[in-house]
Amino acid sequence: MPGARILLVEDDDVLRDLIEQNLRIRGHDVRIAGDVQEALNQLRVSSFDLTFLDINLPDKTGWDILRIAQEEGILHAQELDGDGQKLPVVVLSAVRVSSRRLAEFRPLAYLPKPFPMDALLRLAAEAAQRRNEKEFPDTSNAAIVQHYPS
Repeated sequence: MPGARILLVEDDDVLRDLIEQNLRIRGHDVRIAGDVQEALNQLRVSSFDLTFLDINLPDKTGWDILRIAQEEGILHAQELDGDGQKLPVVVLSAVRVSSRRLAEFRPLAYLPKPFPMDALLRLAAEAAQRRNEKEFPDTSNAAIVQHYPS
């Protein structure tokens, strides 16, 4: 099963490298951005199944990325988990994120730092599964019609 296309927006080199390594080992295609402009440039030229987004970045905030990307039409809410329309984004933050911000942008998930790596990897695996279900619809449940000679 092919991995997910993931954008990782994180300015901490050590954490970024650790997350990237864990995702790549599991077969995900990972692109990296360390600030808002790099992230927006990546979103403008590629589509991603999931974005892991640090909120506190050196030039602006992750919320600015979400706002600009939605205004430019390069990031759209999707039906992801049967709980209404959500952005295919996992918010990562070392500071408490307000429920007002989460309600405003409706990300798929919020992982407060430090977070368990397995939680992040599970979200990536679910993104890969959603992608593969779209690209390779399961035909094993299709009705089998047999023709018998009359």
